[in-house]
Parts: sequence; C-alpha cells; structure tokens
Amino acid sequence: MVAVTEVGPRVADPPGQPAGRGRRLVPVLLVVGWLVGVAWRMWSSRHVPLPIAHTDEDSYLHTARALAGGPGGFSSENGPLRRVGYPLLISPAFLGERDFTDSYRLVQLINAVLNATVLPLAYLLVRRLVPVSRAVALAAAAVAATLPATVFYAGVAMIDAVLAPLVLAWLLAVHHWVRRPGPLAATGVGALVGVFHLLHSRGLVIVGVHAGLVLLLLLRRRISPAQVLAAVLPVLALALLNEAVIRLLGDRVYLLGDPPGGGTVRAVASGPGLLRVGAAVATQLWYLVVITFGLAGVAWAGAVRLLLRRPAALSSTPASALSSAPAPAPVPVPVPVSAPAPAPVLASAPAATTVGTSVAAGSAADDAATRWTVGVAVVTSVGVAAGASVILAGITGKPLDAIYGRYVQMLAPFWLLVGVVMLVTATPRVRWRRAAVAAAVLLAGATLIAARLAWVAGRGHELRYGGFGAPDLMALTGGWREFRPFTGAAVGLAGCLLLVAAVRSPRLRVPVLAALVVVNIGTMQVITDRLVRPMVAATAPTPRVADLGVRPGDRVWASLGVQWVLRFNLSHQVTWADVRWFVDNPPADADVVLVRWAPGEPDDWDGTRYGFVRLGGNPAQHWAAWRRR
Repeated sequence: MVAVTEVGPRVADPPGQPAGRGRRLVPVLLVVGWLVGVAWRMWSSRHVPLPIAHTDEDSYLHTARALAGGPGGFSSENGPLRRVGYPLLISPAFLGERDFTDSYRLVQLINAVLNATVLPLAYLLVRRLVPVSRAVALAAAAVAATLPATVFYAGVAMIDAVLAPLVLAWLLAVHHWVRRPGPLAATGVGALVGVFHLLHSRGLVIVGVHAGLVLLLLLRRRISPAQVLAAVLPVLALALLNEAVIRLLGDRVYLLGDPPGGGTVRAVASGPGLLRVGAAVATQLWYLVVITFGLAGVAWAGAVRLLLRRPAALSSTPASALSSAPAPAPVPVPVPVSAPAPAPVLASAPAATTVGTSVAAGSAADDAATRWTVGVAVVTSVGVAAGASVILAGITGKPLDAIYGRYVQMLAPFWLLVGVVMLVTATPRVRWRRAAVAAAVLLAGATLIAARLAWVAGRGHELRYGGFGAPDLMALTGGWREFRPFTGAAVGLAGCLLLVAAVRSPRLRVPVLAALVVVNIGTMQVITDRLVRPMVAATAPTPRVADLGVRPGDRVWASLGVQWVLRFNLSHQVTWADVRWFVDNPPADADVVLVRWAPGEPDDWDGTRYGFVRLGGNPAQHWAAWRRR
C-alpha cells in the first residue's frame, strides 16, 4: 500500500488466539453484523411511512409499480439520463395488491439488506489492500458500514441506498482483476460497471473510467484482447437492457424532466462558470474529508505518494544481491523405497531462490493491484464530483447549491477504509505528514467555501442549503439553517488528530474505531430527530384517503392547488390508478378529486358548483377529497 521506507512493522493478528479459530470466527461476526445492520436500518426508518425525498422517490416508485404490472405515473427524469435499474430492483415490492405503506416498507427492507453488505465488503477490501489484523479490519469495516453517508438513504426509495456497497464491490473486483487477470475477473468488473450504468447517470463516469482502465491495461500488456471483450460486453448488454425496459414501459411512465442542453453549456462555458463549477467540486471533496473524520484527506495524501513513486519490480533486484545471500542448508529429498539406494540427493540452491522470487512476485502483484485500484478511485472521485457539478449548474430554474454531497457520498466508505490503512501501516513521521495534508485540505476548503458564501451574499443572492444536500454535515456541525464550513473543518481535524495519536498504540486502535461507530450511530439518531421526523410530519397527509371512503376502482384526479408534496403523497395512496392533475375544472370522468381546502380564502375550491360532495380532508394542510354525486 505504501513505500517500504514508510511502513512500520507488519501488523499481525494478536497472539494467543489460534489462527484457524480466528478465521472461523470472522465469517460468523460478519453475518451477525450484517443482520444487525439490516435491523438497525429498518428501525431507523420506522418513522418514514411515505416518501420525503420528492420528486426522485416518486419517479422511482411510479416506474417500479409500472414494471410490476400496475399503473404508471410521472417521472422527473429526462430521456438521456433515464435509468431503470433501481425501479427494477424494488419492483417486487409492488407485486400483488397491498397498501402503499406496506410496499414502501418492502422497498426499505430491500434497501437495508443491500446497504448493510457494506460491512463484509469493507472487511474484504481492507484485508485485500493490506492484510492488517482481523480486529482492525473488522472495526474499520464497522465504521464504514455505519457512516451516515452510507446509511441515510437506506430509509427512503433512493438509488443512493445501494451505490455505496456497489462501489466497494467494484473496486474489490478491480483489485482482483489486476492482481490475477483472467476472462472471468474481467467479466465480473464489466458486469458491475454495467450495473452502475443501469442504476444511475453517475454510471456514465464509471463507464468512462472503466474504458480508460481497460485501454491502459491493454496498452501495458496486462490483459489480452479476449479480456477486453469480456470487460466491455457486459456493459453493452446492460445498457441495451436499460433501453429495452424503457421501450417496454412505453408511455405508462411519462417524463417531466428537461434534457441537459444549452443551459448546461452556458453555465460552464465562461470563466465565472468554470470557477463556480470548480468551487462546487472542491466543496464536495472537502465534504468527504469532514464526514470521514479527516481520513479521506489522509488517504489522498497516501494515494498521491503511492501513485507517484516507482513501482517495485523483480527486475530491479541485482543478480549479485541474490547470489550473495547465504546458501540455504541442504534439504534431503525423499527417495522411493523400491528404488535402488543412490547417493543422498540434495535440493539445490536455485530452488530456494525460486521460492523467494515467487514470494516477491506475489508482493509485486499485490502492490500493482493496489496502485491501480487507488488510481481508479481517485479518478472516479474527481469525475463524479465534476460531473455532478456541471449537471447541477445547468439547472437554471433553481438557485445553485451551497453544498450537494449526495453524489460523492457513495465514495466515503472506500476513502475512510484507505485512510485507516494509511495510518495503521505507516511510521509515526509519515502519519503526521499525512495528517498535515488532511488538515491543510480541511482549512483551505473551509476558507474557500466561506469566501464563496460571502461573495454570493455580497451580491444579494443566496445559495440553496437543504436537508438532502449534506444531512450528516448538518448534524456534525449543528448547521441546520446555515452552512458552517469552519466548524466542519474543526470536526474533521479533531477526528483526524485523535486517530493519528491513537493508532500509535496497537491496543487503542480498535477502541478508537469502535468509538467512531458510536459517533456514527449517534449522528444518525440526531439526523432522524432533527431532520427526518420533521420532514415526515410536514409531508404526510392525514387522514388517509382510504379513511375518507376512496376505494379501488375510483377514478381520482388531483388539483394543482394542493401543495405539491402533499399531492404526491395523496396520489401514492391511490395504488390502483395513475392520478393525473387538473387546474380548476374537474375532468368529466373524475369520480373523486383531491383539491385545495382553505376556508375563507379566495382559492378555496367549492365542489358544489360541479356536483361534488366533500368527503373530508385536512383544512390545516389545505386539502380535501370530494366525490361526484
């Protein structure tokens, strides 16, 4: 993972415990940890019976319902960036006839089952990158699996719930492919990249990185043309599957999003535009350092050193160095009893040299695989941050975001794990150098963000700052209403210094990592209490439409006068039909309409003029259901 001159003594499993027993215990702990993780995620989402992340959730849920054979609905996606992978994944939740809340709980369960696999994947990745002790690897994996950036979206119908484990699985597969090239390994990497493309438009960045990786490996003669095909064909197959499913859906799911085009080009095709995009990219990368307690910064410092240093190679070892090594003691070779007794046969010295060369070759292969994997992760991180910033800059109908960390959150577990490895395997001097780099990133980023906020405010504008931009950062800094960059830098710096000081003692490594797990769980609880539950209270309409007598078979329409979030969640409860919208006059075929109820106000809808009778509703939420007489 790092240069030999920077690495302290090799970290081994603690003595006193048989190696075989430890190997048998680890799978049990991983399975139990995964089950506990699923249960914790479901418990954390118990307060969310209806979508709160509009309109993304609505789009996925409508498409999933249509794929399961039910009615369709709208999607806020646009044609070029439309993906059906996540709706395909959650579509079983809509099979059969059940209440929407029950289907939504099944979606949360699917999310939890997949999201919790971060734990075993993180453990395997740490042990593959550098075989640190099993205890440290388990503790680091637990920290990664409980990061709010990993867990938060498991409670809602959002694609982000499954992207963090997918990133770990992909990079683990890349490491294995580079270390042991072969058609099967190439197919596995290609299939995971294809899944990325099938799931979200962020997959376009992954596909680009994958294409570059395949090309470089081919030019370096590390893979054969057959492996190139094995790595590319799964991506093409899953891209075709996406298009086939879209055609199968037809117009049952109709798109409301605008394709990226001239607005995106104009937003970045100027000096100020490029500065805005650069500031957004820097903010997202800074955010990763904060929420990983400085470990992402430590990881990047080590990654740069790892990628710039000259790779180890057997050919660089002089022959004289091998020949000058002391010759091993002769080893008798057994002779069959039936053969005539010859003179004693001894193993020759070159055999020992061959063994040493084989070990060195394995080490060189591991080192190369780690370098390639880390390089892929670096390019992906910058590419995703830049791609997201460009796309968001092109949405001119809304103010720009002060921070929008959702797109890079999937990379947080990987960089946290690499940061732990970079600290545990380094010498004390190197640890402090890497911590200094992380501190510089934190402080420089906070200064840049503060300057950007002040510059925008000085011109009478305001950057958007919302709960889904960076919920974990809000909780860690207490910045529920305002962005606090220097508080975030202080949080990241304090965590980083604590970790650097603690890893000097092998006895403190696991307890300190366990403390970070507690911090993560506490942060999630704060997010639930301060952010999620208020959102649910504000967006969950009461009473339910079923309690008002709206029943399967009714043709239901909704007025644009109903606040849009309430209108969407009311419509979800109509599981048997796609609820369309009208402005004022109800359609002639409407049996039930959901309209604005605002007693004493000019826009209060009076259904008696159209032959309707009010079933009930909630005047405090300004909505009512009316049935045609």
